[in-house]
Parts: sequence; C-alpha cells; structure tokens
Amino acid sequence: MIVAVAAATIAVTPALAAPDRAPASVTIREAMAASAAGWNAGDLARFVAVYADDAVFVTPKGLVRGKAAITARYAPSFTGGGNTRGQLSFAPAELRGIDPTHALLVARWTLTGATSTETGMTTLLFERRGDAWKIVADHSS
Repeated sequence: MIVAVAAATIAVTPALAAPDRAPASVTIREAMAASAAGWNAGDLARFVAVYADDAVFVTPKGLVRGKAAITARYAPSFTGGGNTRGQLSFAPAELRGIDPTHALLVARWTLTGATSTETGMTTLLFERRGDAWKIVADHSS
C-alpha cells in the first residue's frame, strides 16, 4: 500500500537538526508514514508506536491519557487485515521547531473508505526521546 505523505517543503528551525542525527522534519515524517502504514495494515501496535507512553489525546468527549488508553480507544476499528474506517494518509501543512526537543506538526488526515472519505486536521506535539520523536499531545478534529 502506498501511504501518501505530502512532498511539500516543510520549514523547521535549525535548532532541531543535531549534527549526528537526521533532521526532525525527516524523522517525524517517517514516523507519521510508519504510523499510517500500521493503520492501513490493521497493525494497531505499529499505528500507536509513534505515541509516547504518557501521551494525551484530545477528543470531543475529553482527554484520553496514556498510550495504553489511546490504544484501547482505537482497537475496535482494527481487524488484523486492515482498518474498518478506511485507508489513512497524512498531508503535513506545517512543522515548526519549538526548541531542540519539541516540534509541532499540523497536518491534514484523510480516511478513504470504500464508500466515503473523511478528512480533518490534527495538531501533534512531538518530543525527542532518545533517538526517536514521540507524540506527547494529539488534538485531531
């Protein structure tokens, strides 16, 4: 499956690019592509791998706290061979460095199903944890 991730140029502050590490913009886009690929394959663990254990997900009904709770919230739509809600893709609109260990991604998400397409926006706060960038806050609408 092809995961569509926008090829648009994304500006990131130089503070995010450590000399011995891949630039944050590359690493974060790769993490989002891997997450979408997990969704599309019905692999829940791969989809949520981008979340920190202490992540917070903002929903219309309130906050979902922690990766385990976020995983449980998404579990019903995973079938092991796909996702009942359709194929997921992300189109980054802006990626902004906040400081050397934090970045903010604003992106459009799209779910393409057999009979309908849903789309919305997401704002994701990433934090560098070791060599990985993890989502610590997710607000999607």
